[in-house]
Amino acid sequence: MGYKKTEKDGYVLVENEGGKNVASANGRFIEEDGFLFRDLEDDGKLYPYEDWRLTPTERARDLAGRLSTEEIAGLMMYSPHQMVPSMPGSPFKGTYGGKDFPEANVPAWSMSDQQADFLKNDHVRYVLTTIVQSAEVAAKWNNTLQKYVEEQPHGIPINFSSDPRNGADAGGQEYKSKGDDISRWPEGLGMAAQFDPEACLKYAKIISKEYRALGISTALSPQIDVGTEPRWMRVEDTFGCSPDLVTDYAKAYCDGMQTTDEEEDGWGNDSVSAMCKHWPGGAPCEAGRDAHYPYGKFAVYPGDSFELHKQPFLQGAFKLDGPTECAAAVMPYYAVSWGRDVKNKKNVGNSYSEYLIKDQLRGRYEYEGVVCTDWGITQDPAPIIDSFGSRCFGVEDLTEAERHLLAIENGVDQFGGNSDMKPIIEAYNIGVKKYGKEAMDERMQRSAVRLLMSSFRCGLFDNPYLDPENSKKIVGCKEYVDAGYKAQLASVVMVKNQSAPGEKNTLPLKKGLKVYIPNRHIDARKTFFRGDAPAQDIDPVEGMDITSYFERVDSPEKADVAIVFMESPLSDGYSSEDLKNGGNGYLPIMLQYRPYTATAARKVSIGGGDFRENFTNRSYAGKTNKAFNESDLDNLLNTKKVMGDKKVICVLRMHNSTVPTEFEKYSDAILVEFGVQKSAIFDLITGKAEPSAMLPVQMPESMENVEAHCEDKPFDMTPYKDVIGNEYQFGFGLNFKGVINDERKRRYEI
Repeated sequence: MGYKKTEKDGYVLVENEGGKNVASANGRFIEEDGFLFRDLEDDGKLYPYEDWRLTPTERARDLAGRLSTEEIAGLMMYSPHQMVPSMPGSPFKGTYGGKDFPEANVPAWSMSDQQADFLKNDHVRYVLTTIVQSAEVAAKWNNTLQKYVEEQPHGIPINFSSDPRNGADAGGQEYKSKGDDISRWPEGLGMAAQFDPEACLKYAKIISKEYRALGISTALSPQIDVGTEPRWMRVEDTFGCSPDLVTDYAKAYCDGMQTTDEEEDGWGNDSVSAMCKHWPGGAPCEAGRDAHYPYGKFAVYPGDSFELHKQPFLQGAFKLDGPTECAAAVMPYYAVSWGRDVKNKKNVGNSYSEYLIKDQLRGRYEYEGVVCTDWGITQDPAPIIDSFGSRCFGVEDLTEAERHLLAIENGVDQFGGNSDMKPIIEAYNIGVKKYGKEAMDERMQRSAVRLLMSSFRCGLFDNPYLDPENSKKIVGCKEYVDAGYKAQLASVVMVKNQSAPGEKNTLPLKKGLKVYIPNRHIDARKTFFRGDAPAQDIDPVEGMDITSYFERVDSPEKADVAIVFMESPLSDGYSSEDLKNGGNGYLPIMLQYRPYTATAARKVSIGGGDFRENFTNRSYAGKTNKAFNESDLDNLLNTKKVMGDKKVICVLRMHNSTVPTEFEKYSDAILVEFGVQKSAIFDLITGKAEPSAMLPVQMPESMENVEAHCEDKPFDMTPYKDVIGNEYQFGFGLNFKGVINDERKRRYEI
């Protein structure tokens, strides 16, 4: 036995022969039995939580017993989104010495004033990372903040987390994390379109290594909602609408993220704790309206398929094949699971439901990991219903502290997006009066143990520091980038390749042809944060040199072939204008391009009721809505009209299942993609790669068919049938030889 000390940039690394490596920015260590340990208490004594020879459970229990109520409250908070550096004009602005970043003249990896405040004064140790400038900046920022908290009481390290950040395409409606030099992969539906859990396992193993090189040790993923509602804006982040496929992908993803090879229990320096979401399944939102917003707060179960939505948790994330055995954390969704509380009959947000969290998740299913609320559910509601941050559904009459206590009573450990400890301390004090100090202290310590376990398991208490040069080598390395690109190619579904039955295949095309690619237009619309986005004109291949594939021409008359890039229809299910004009505000969310009148919609909504509304019926029956990108369809139709017998290829970026009736017969080939780089599309069009993916969702025949389906049921829509006779059913896809019918399809056949 022995050890070796190495001076690094800003910290000292100790390699213990036959033991774990440890590191410290202040150089304080304790020697015992020939090993070195971090002296986090700065008193020369080795406490159990500092002893890496003990189990994470033993260490977490020891430290939890040493923490004050305020320090435990700090663990129970999750910071708002952090950008590195924080720039003025962003939704999550920070300052540096009281100045905006451009005026502060500090390095990009500097700690902001706000970060220093919530780390020291509110004891926050779970920090959500979003946009980072580079891997080097991320590593240096990690070290800056870890050095700061090492000097705080007990030296508790920061557990950095991230929403999914490896998407190849910035499209989509939810706020995404980002890293400019990271490997690029398809969105969830694109991974699912490969029908290959092993591919998902490989994906998770790779991105976990990139996460750890960026300082990230908790993933706010996977999103294992069963994507049964095609209008839901977050369905593209799911693994599709098959409960069995989603369950297998949940296992693969959590195993890949959490497992450090050669560690007996699977946990170690390569591990990233997975936070699976959204319990008990967030997809069946009524009419596709999302629960980020008060007007979309109800999840409904007209098909009585509530249990099906729990399957990916119970049979997947909670029952892993790998040594870590179970996902480390769970996030309930914002939604009110309408009518599912058979015990108390309360329609409240999932984290506030005693039945769904305490009785079901903690009780019946004995889940012992961290339960973390989705972001911003405890704040007081906004006065208007068309707002972003109003998610205390069903408990608006409680104080903020009372909401915290209710969630804690249910078994919730952590509050997403809250970096102010005051309401948690107030909740504790209310609990002391209600249950007594001993009971409340025991309850708080139980959460502290669960929360600390993740950091002990991932090795953060021994070495939270990064080597920036090593991070630069890992993040976005050629091996990982190539693997991501290969997955992109494998994720694109070809659903059509002939103009008519018996005709020759349209694809692949020869290189060097003259190609016409029309620009796109999107009308002004509401953003994810409910701000106003101006109209956009978009060149679909802007910034890409396509000369190695085709010669681009500026009109269809000059072209040999046309490629029309489209996006699935974009619409909004709520309109303040409709409300002002005497309506109830609710509009149909559309999966078609032309204006749609909801003649087949429910006359009376299933969910309803809000203190901002004087009605309970949220029906939009008989109302008309239009897509913001209706001109995508005009592009295709106008191009085909001019091109005549020359081939027109449709490339559909599909966030949501799309009704093909309006465009299929005008397309000689159709590729459906779920977030890929444009070069992947051109590689497939020219035959450098062959399509191999299959639809992870149904493409319905009509909006009327969508209205008739049950939000909670998979496979209950009639799939569209094209002019060739192919049905765009779950599991359908073509390669250059014809319809794919292999073991993957048979494994998940419906």
